[in-house]
Amino acid sequence: MSLTEDIRLLSQVPLFRDMNDDQLRLVAFGAERRQVTTGQQLFREKSPAESAFIVARGRFELLMADRSGEMKVEATVGPGTLLSELALVTMVERKFTAVAIEDAEALKISRSLFHRLLEEYPQVGRVIENRIRDNIASLAKAAAAMQDRFS
Repeated sequence: MSLTEDIRLLSQVPLFRDMNDDQLRLVAFGAERRQVTTGQQLFREKSPAESAFIVARGRFELLMADRSGEMKVEATVGPGTLLSELALVTMVERKFTAVAIEDAEALKISRSLFHRLLEEYPQVGRVIENRIRDNIASLAKAAAAMQDRFS
């Protein structure tokens, strides 16, 4: 893919949607492209997450081990999906294993690249902060709805 196509892909991801061309260009230029063949893992559950990935082409199954250790498919994702978003801002473990179910490609965005974006464009930090606040509010609302269902 070209830099222009990477910028277009980034602009469709909610986290990056409101960023301008210069900001997107910085991320696209610094991102690393990963080719993943059918059946290959992009990353493994419980491994340290030092980067996020955006699915550029193909599809991935997201698997989690159940209590008995058996892998269960939690979701199937395709182009434009951001995986391990929280890894952009802090050290976390991967919550699932991502396995390509067809030949695929992903953009790897390292935490250091994301921090560089925040350093060069401090206003991006405010956008991210608002998104995180909205996500927390949505989680709290969902938790309250679940509690109401079980009360």
